Amino acid sequence: MRFVCLTERNVDRNLIPNDVVSRTVDGASPARAWREHLDFTQADLAARLGISQSAYARQENSDRVRNSSREKIAAALAISAKQLDF
Repeated sequence: MRFVCLTERNVDRNLIPNDVVSRTVDGASPARAWREHLDFTQADLAARLGISQSAYARQENSDRVRNSSREKIAAALAISAKQLDF
């Protein structure tokens, strides 16, 4: 039997938490829903990505995010890019 130690920030890379889904139903983009679920600010995530907060805000609110940007955002959130694609 294998045991895995989970921390607060450790997210199963195949699942989408109910909280994230609920936030998107309420109108948030998947990136915003994940960011808020993981308790990051836009400034926090922008710093992780090496961009300005306003540049990140444009990406987060965009209907069309490049695949490369989606992958970078997912990596900064420590989730898979597939989890941003629902």
